[in-house]
Order: sequence, then C-alpha cells, then structure tokens
Amino acid sequence: MLNDVYRKLKSDMNSWLVISLLLSLFGFLKELRPSEPFIYEFLIGEWKNLTESQVNQEVYPVGTYSYLAQLIIVFLITDLCRYKPLIIVLGLTGIVVWGMLLWTTSLLATQILEVFYGTFSACEVAYFTYIYAKVDKDYYQQVTSHTRAAILAGRATSGVMGQLLVSFKVLDYRGLNFITFGAMITATVWSLFLPSVKKTIYFHQDTSQQSSFIEKNISAYKLMWTHFTKGYANKYTIKWSVWWALATCGFIQVQVYMQPLWTAIVNDPNQNIYNGAVEAVLTILGFLGALFAGVLKVDWQTRGELALTCCSLLQGFIMLISSQTQYVYVSYICYIVFGGLYHLTITIASSEIAKNIEEDSYGLIFGINTFAALLIQTVLTLVVVTGDVGFALAPRQQYFVYGMFHVVLGFMYIIIGLASWLASKRDYRRASTVIPPTTRTVITF
Repeated sequence: MLNDVYRKLKSDMNSWLVISLLLSLFGFLKELRPSEPFIYEFLIGEWKNLTESQVNQEVYPVGTYSYLAQLIIVFLITDLCRYKPLIIVLGLTGIVVWGMLLWTTSLLATQILEVFYGTFSACEVAYFTYIYAKVDKDYYQQVTSHTRAAILAGRATSGVMGQLLVSFKVLDYRGLNFITFGAMITATVWSLFLPSVKKTIYFHQDTSQQSSFIEKNISAYKLMWTHFTKGYANKYTIKWSVWWALATCGFIQVQVYMQPLWTAIVNDPNQNIYNGAVEAVLTILGFLGALFAGVLKVDWQTRGELALTCCSLLQGFIMLISSQTQYVYVSYICYIVFGGLYHLTITIASSEIAKNIEEDSYGLIFGINTFAALLIQTVLTLVVVTGDVGFALAPRQQYFVYGMFHVVLGFMYIIIGLASWLASKRDYRRASTVIPPTTRTVITF
C-alpha cells in the first residue's frame, strides 16, 4: 500500500503542473526581496558608510562586469549540469550576498558581494530554461505564464512590503535585509525539491544511448550551431533581436541607477521616499502590459518598426524629463511609464522572435540576446559611470545619456522601417514590370 502511494507521488512529481507549481514558488521566494528598492539608501547610510561616488563608480559596476563574465560560463554549462544544480547555486549565492550585506562593512567586501550578485543573476538562466528541459512542449505556454506570474507577484509583494515597513517605521533599511536573507534561505531549501533533469536539449539528449563524453559534446555543439544559424538566418528575427538586446540593456541600466537619481533629486535624508511603492506599481503595470500585448491583434510584420520607433522615442523623452525634473514624484511617474512601455514592447518582441525560431532553441537564442544586452550595458557603464575609463557622470547627466540612447534607438528603427518600405516598393515595381508570357490566339473559321 505504501509503495503504491510512493509511486503515485513520484509520478505526480513528474507531472507538468506539479513542476510548474514547485518552480513558481521558488520564483516567488527568490523575488521576495523587500530590501532591493532601498538598497542604495542602505549602502550610503550609517550601516555601510560608503559615499555616493563609491557606490556608483566602484560597487555597482562590479556587479555589471561580474554578471557579463559569469553569464558566458553559466550559459555554456547550464545544459551540461542539468539545470537544477545551478538553480541551487542561485539560492546559495543569494544567501551569501544578503549575508554579506548584513554582516560586512568595508568597500572591498561590498565589491566581493557584487561578484556573488553577478553569479546570482547569471544563474537565473538555469531557472528560466529549466522548464524547456523538464516539461513537454505542449505545456510551455502554461508553465511560462505561471513562472512569469510568480516572479511578478514576488516583486510586487516585495515592493509593497518594503514600503509599508519603512513608511510605518517598523523596520529600517538594514532590517529589510533580514527578510530578504530569510527568503533566500527558504528559496534554497525549496530548490532541493525540484525534480532532477535527466534528459536535456543538448548534452543529454537521449539517456538510452551509451555515447562517449566526446561524442556527446560534439553532438551538443553541432545542435547548438544548427539552432544558432537557423535562428539568426531570418532578417526578421535579427531585427527584433537587436531591439530586444538594446532595449533590455537600456532598461537594466535605468533600473540599476534609478535610486541614485532619486536621491540626487530629493537631496534630503529626512524626506519620505516611496521606492518600494513605485517598484510595486511598475511590476503590476508591467504585468498588465504583458497581458495587453498578448491580446493585441496587430500585424507586427508591417507595423513592427513603427511600434518600436514610437516606444523608444517616448522612452527617451521620458528619461530626458526625469533627468531634468526637480520633483521626485515626476521622476517616479516617468520611471513607471518607462518600465510599463518596456514590458509591453519586450513581450511583443519576445513573441515575434519565438514565432520564427524552433521551440528547442528558445533558451539558446534568448540567452545570446541577453548576453548581447549585457555586453552593450558593460560598454555603457564603462563610458558613462566609471571614472578610470569613462566620464563618471553625475546621476542627472547619466539619465540624459540614457534618454538620448533611447532616442537614437528610435531613430535607428525609423531608418530600418524606411529601408524595409523602400525595399518592398522596389520589389513590387519589379514584379509589376515583368512582361507576362504571350498567349497564342487561335482563330477558328
């Protein structure tokens, strides 16, 4: 009797719904970080005693460089390691990061924890691609929606929780880190219950065949190359992927350095700040925008460039306003609208890319696009933020640059749209000037 129950439980553990629930709960827990909307205030506060320039130029950039460097490694070994071990590493590095935030004080220790935060961010690749190896293709859409909803729910809960605890003076900024630290421990323990992956897309395609390690590697890299060449052979996919990478780069950069801008605008440590509430509103708006994008009935083949142009230009002008305003509430609104536009259009872009690539190559193509976004972000950080190589701009000047970055992106897609329109007109004229074959006239008497 007990054996039958055990077999049933084991069978249920391998069902797509149970896997989806386990993965979604892990996603919720890893996003339960109420301290993040206030992390800048914590770093420059009494607990760390770091200066604003140290945080902006010597701490945050380390996280960006670390994320880029480690993403390459994680991207290559995720499939080889069968996903789950890296998800566990994700949780463990989260424990290390928030443990060091709580119990270290020096600049060097803060830079080291940024290296671990890069690992934490890079290992999210394993979380997002786990479903493609563990769940049948028929359930990709359902599981993706579940995990996406769980992540957004975690972020929204974090924002609301952090804001309420700070506004009502229940906890200070350091106290919020204890909640995040506890959530990381819980997420790590929960990750141990995720079912192991035996068959993967590349390195462990068929466990029934006894192939040598070298043969498996050759087969895996051949398949990767096939997916890569097929995925980027289509100009339409390249067009959307380029925008996806550039827009993601811009959004990450704006998100990372938004708190320093708000601090510069407020310039009063006694004034109430609403970073958590803003992040919660943005998360909810992003969720609604993603849903709205899913029901839009638009031919993106013909109107895609127009949509990307309008979105990028609007985002650019919003950031230019945010860089010049003297009112933090205006900047809050600008940030929410900017993020809402990003979530709306990135959903459309992701959908258009997914339509034109093979299902098994989702993880590879979006992984490459993410790497491209981080590479561009690294260059942008070097030029705009750091002082050794770049200009070490103040927050307001930085956001002027980010605004112009999006304006240039918008004009770039105006040019792409015009080129596509002219090419289609040229093809139409060529087709219309082709002389039809002569027909023989038969005269009957």
